[in-house]
Amino acid sequence: MSRVIALDIGGTHSRAALVESGHITWRAHVPTPAHDGPEAVVATLTDLLRAERSEPALPIGVAVAGFVERGCVTAHAGLPGWQAFPLATRLSERWGRPVQVFNDARAAAWGEYQHGAGRGCSEFCFVTVSTGVGAGLVLGGRLHRARNGLDAELGETLAADGRPMEEHASGTALTRQAHALGYANASALCDAADAGEPRAEAALQHAVAVLAAKLADLSVLLGITRTAIGGGLGLRPGYLPRLRAALQALPPLYHHELVSATLGGDAGLHGVAALMDRPPSAPP
Repeated sequence: MSRVIALDIGGTHSRAALVESGHITWRAHVPTPAHDGPEAVVATLTDLLRAERSEPALPIGVAVAGFVERGCVTAHAGLPGWQAFPLATRLSERWGRPVQVFNDARAAAWGEYQHGAGRGCSEFCFVTVSTGVGAGLVLGGRLHRARNGLDAELGETLAADGRPMEEHASGTALTRQAHALGYANASALCDAADAGEPRAEAALQHAVAVLAAKLADLSVLLGITRTAIGGGLGLRPGYLPRLRAALQALPPLYHHELVSATLGGDAGLHGVAALMDRPPSAPP
């Protein structure tokens, strides 16, 4: 299966691509009608694919932000109204062809492993730090996938105060901190930290330290030797150096390589295509 239609559904934009033997040869994107519910998103994706009318009935793979179980999606705040929504079935009914659905961070992890920052590393982690915190794990050269979908929910692991790590380290968490400190949003807080404002720097350092502690855990629990950081917050200039410094401040046992993700927004598209082409593993 060397030709696949790949879709990536995000809370802000959704994108489609034709991936041929690991290369994107056509792409399109459209705003996601996230607040209109999942059926509106399905209709929008259908219109998006009509832009490439000449394509035959190729199989379709979809990456989506949320919990995926047997083609059904339960999403968080970015896609309200998605509660066990049968996305694979709905899209297959619309298009009359096979559809597979994957978590977006897992798909991006496999894309980075196949074509980006994870190449050559058999124990690899991809982390996206954006509105939330998502992750994907490659262990022994295989994408880790669990039947119940709980195979890399890094943002849902608990911090020292008993709250999910995402409530400390995500863009949403930083936006709350930003408002408390008088900044417009997480981006403005990060800009202030980069400019040397102590309160903003302290807030950003707290978020980074919580994530660094979780990455340290992964290095000794799973033998992770390289982690790629992506996402709108994770790819900001200055974020990765802070994260490296926080990890280096821990004992050497916990140190491993931290790099920037290299595929950007295309990681999920590449990952979906690779998963459709040669599935790396199957849930037990």
